[in-house]
Amino acid sequence: MDNTTLLSVQNLCVSFLTEGNKNQVLHNISFDIHKNEILGMVGESGSGKSVASLSILGLLPKKNTKITGAINYNDTSLTTLTDKEYRSIRGNEIAMIFQEPMSSLNPSMRCGKQVAEILKQHTTLSKNDIRNEVLSLFEKVQLPDTTRAYTSYPHQLSGGQKQRIMIAMAIACKPKLLIADEPTTALDVTVQKEIIGLLKTLQRDYKMSILFISHDLSLVSEIADQVLVLYKGNIEEYGTTDAIFSAPKKEYTKALINARPPMNIRYKKLPTISDFLEGEDQERQVISIEERKQKHQNLYSNPPLLEVINVEKSYFSKAGFFNKKEFKAVDDVSFKLYEGETLGLVGESGCGKSTLGNTILQLDKANKGQIIYKGQDITNLSATGIRNLRKEIQLIFQDPFASLNPRLTVGKAIMEPMKAHGLYPNDTECKQKVLALLRRVSLTEAHFDRYPHEFSGGQRQRIGIARTIALQPKLIVCDESVSALDISVQAQVLNLLNELKEKFGFTYIFISHDLAVVKYMSDQLLVMNAGKIEEKGDADAIYDDPQKEYTKKLISAIPKNTAE
Repeated sequence: MDNTTLLSVQNLCVSFLTEGNKNQVLHNISFDIHKNEILGMVGESGSGKSVASLSILGLLPKKNTKITGAINYNDTSLTTLTDKEYRSIRGNEIAMIFQEPMSSLNPSMRCGKQVAEILKQHTTLSKNDIRNEVLSLFEKVQLPDTTRAYTSYPHQLSGGQKQRIMIAMAIACKPKLLIADEPTTALDVTVQKEIIGLLKTLQRDYKMSILFISHDLSLVSEIADQVLVLYKGNIEEYGTTDAIFSAPKKEYTKALINARPPMNIRYKKLPTISDFLEGEDQERQVISIEERKQKHQNLYSNPPLLEVINVEKSYFSKAGFFNKKEFKAVDDVSFKLYEGETLGLVGESGCGKSTLGNTILQLDKANKGQIIYKGQDITNLSATGIRNLRKEIQLIFQDPFASLNPRLTVGKAIMEPMKAHGLYPNDTECKQKVLALLRRVSLTEAHFDRYPHEFSGGQRQRIGIARTIALQPKLIVCDESVSALDISVQAQVLNLLNELKEKFGFTYIFISHDLAVVKYMSDQLLVMNAGKIEEKGDADAIYDDPQKEYTKKLISAIPKNTAE
């Protein structure tokens, strides 16, 4: 890093004008990015991080956006540029990696062609040279098979591979400044670690600067030279990474540092942002080793609620005219689950976690093995039997927005399964139960008549939880149900799940790629790899002394909680 300023933002204010109302989302924020420097910008959803980055790139809608203050790039005032002048800078001098690669990539174009478009726009290279340059870029971003990646459509690649395509696109013209907006959100911890390492390598090789945006302070600490903490459009703290993490001055910064579940201690309730801001974080109750041991003695003295015996689930694809190629997504899996237990299921994308969950839910049929629920094999149930089973075993989805009908108010969405199963005699009683459920998940009765798009991500996840528990199930499969949430909101949802478990006696299968979250939630832990169970046992014991190299790799990839 040198001390030459590449980008200077001074007293930036951004307001959106809607229906005559002025909503200010950034309040006089100022910061500098020096040449060959990584600045981490961190804060919760709604703090103004993405608005700040879009302001730099001139991508905010001009009709209803008011921007004041100065944004200077290499002594050029960006706020005074015409659209044509901005186009010569975007992608060429300043590039961006967006948060969600699947929605940023064109699904109807091959990945190689999409990167080639950038080079065609900004360079005078020949068609053949462009192809060679794209393949070279794919090597730089460490795609395993560059030729296959070039000819593949986005849906044919994994999440980590799609993100690498986005990075290749962003660095194609060797920009001086790269803006990475949540580039690792919802990725496996191992893939996340690889992407962070890749960005650091590229930054060093290209001598470029990076604005790295994230809600995860632990992650930012692994990559950034300087850190800027945003809260409600204001700068809370701004300084070197070492200074911010060794001696945070503001309670909000302390809250962000402490919101990730700690690996060395087990709290009864995770601290949330509001706990810190309201000064309620001082005395946190810890679950002792003896308490945990006693709880497990009680749990495991009863017969299992669910027993999975030698279950296999295979998919077949054509390999030529006559041959079929078998892919075992779940391969000879066996385990027991006890009433009142939380069983953690962890592993990288593609390891078979969700397929196993779907097989237990009877959304996919097992090819072999037995699934015994309450003493009955549920793999060969009739349609009526499966319908009755739906009341007993429910699912909390990863993306609550996609799982809710946008045309139904949330009240009606929660009432739907109640009415389908005839739980209550009339709509009036049904509605009263829904209102009670909304209060139970820390929402209000006023939310009954609102639509899903009117809620934040954390609120939508609470609605999804309310809909799941509306049928009073015994067993709930939580499939990556907190992976896309801010770390602070994640803490609130995890606390809610534990509260509901205590009150209603739920049993959870908690599926995630984040071992820190799974370890905090779980009694027992299953580590899956390539369809098989790699390791199983007490969650604390596996973390303290992992036996398999794969488990060690997952643990080492967890961003270190700087509060520990």
